[in-house]
Amino acid sequence: MPSLRSAKRLSTQLQSREISAVELAQACIDRVLDLDTGIDAFLSVRDPENVIAEAKKVDLRRRAGESLSPFAGIPIAVKDNIAVEEQPLTCASRILEHYQPPYSATAVRRLQDAGLIVIGKTNMDEFGFGSSTENSAFKATKNPRNVDRVPGGTSGGSAAAVAAGMVPWAIGTDTGGSVRQPASLCGVVGMRPSYGRVSRYGLVAYASSMDQIGPFSNNVEDAAALLSLIVGHDPCDSTSVQDDAPDFEGEVRSLRIGIPDEYRSDDCEPAIREVVDQTIEKVESLGWSAVPVGLPLTGYALSAYYLIASVEASSNLSRYDGVRYGLRVPGRNWTDMLFSTRTEGFGVEAKRRIMLGTFASSSGYYDEYYLNALRVRTMIVREFARAFEQVDLLLSPVSPTTAWPLGQRTHDPMSMYLSDVYSVPVALAGIPAIVIPAGNDPMNLPIGLQLAGPAMGDALVVGAGRLLEQALEYPEPPELSAPV
Repeated sequence: MPSLRSAKRLSTQLQSREISAVELAQACIDRVLDLDTGIDAFLSVRDPENVIAEAKKVDLRRRAGESLSPFAGIPIAVKDNIAVEEQPLTCASRILEHYQPPYSATAVRRLQDAGLIVIGKTNMDEFGFGSSTENSAFKATKNPRNVDRVPGGTSGGSAAAVAAGMVPWAIGTDTGGSVRQPASLCGVVGMRPSYGRVSRYGLVAYASSMDQIGPFSNNVEDAAALLSLIVGHDPCDSTSVQDDAPDFEGEVRSLRIGIPDEYRSDDCEPAIREVVDQTIEKVESLGWSAVPVGLPLTGYALSAYYLIASVEASSNLSRYDGVRYGLRVPGRNWTDMLFSTRTEGFGVEAKRRIMLGTFASSSGYYDEYYLNALRVRTMIVREFARAFEQVDLLLSPVSPTTAWPLGQRTHDPMSMYLSDVYSVPVALAGIPAIVIPAGNDPMNLPIGLQLAGPAMGDALVVGAGRLLEQALEYPEPPELSAPV
């Protein structure tokens, strides 16, 4: 059975005919069937016959000498808030439990045009509301590095699928940290592109001004390759930038790396601060300089984020009314039907955020809460811009803790929200950031660190991440075997 840890290696093996796309697809299916009962990374898996049929077409085209993407035939997992035509799209919510979209998201279509094969849809916190993938209406995903721990969220299913070696790569979404935080907790690479780099067409909206699709992989090289397939302008998305796709293979010069003081406070676990210090030594060994910088507005970011995101979520989720698609619970009249549908369809956290967002945007409170949060966001954007006048990139933790036990924070929303304290500032600023495994805590749980760059500096972030990854030499985790 081929290893599913490296898409680049699999690409080489496919092109040299060392393995076939059919063999690779079957290996991926077998891994999912063997391992996912213990991890619950997937909400749905495609019919194996259809997957194998797609793989056979790739093999036939390759044998016929057709010009194919080097990644044609490589399996991928997709977070279940991104549309794949005629496949379930639930957002891990009862209100969309039986919905299947009639089209694919632009990002998925671009992957399919490159010959990648979607294996299945991964678990998440309902509509993106959470930080642990425990707020799914259907199951809680486990961390492959320790199945008694959370994988992070909300893209925990995608992160866990990659970390377990079920797929070589996956895509998730990052609104406030939902790619970066689970990447850190599961010990894989995850990246949030600059806002507008990747089309949001076909992505179910949570907070439209921050949502971005991003890659998961076991190394930076694979993440860059996956990102290169999905970036680019899309006329179907008005927020899609017009810039040309960046060159992720470019050379990186000597860099000034900023170390934000606010991310090394006592709120951060000692083991994580220690890994930051060790990584600074690696930074300097590359000939780069490490420069302390201040981001004093960090302490205000979490409040601003949860106000802005909740207001946008309450607006976006108003479309689930039992009339057009999704769950419909019969009632005596329209009002009764609407009340019953939304009561049964949404989970506790979704209801909490809808109510918070509706309150913060209501008459008499809009200026006091939502408008002030937008002002804080603008100040944070400017603060990052000033920081990047002094340094090229920022190095920091993305989570103040490593993976916590399953169930520990599910009844303490504030504790769950605080786990996003280091990830939301980047999201508010709309800048790119990559997370790279950098070490382990005393319990052998992964610690990932974040490299963030200026807006549209995705190529610089990737290039620096590649070099830092090589310097860190974080060991590849051992292959899991069933049962987990």
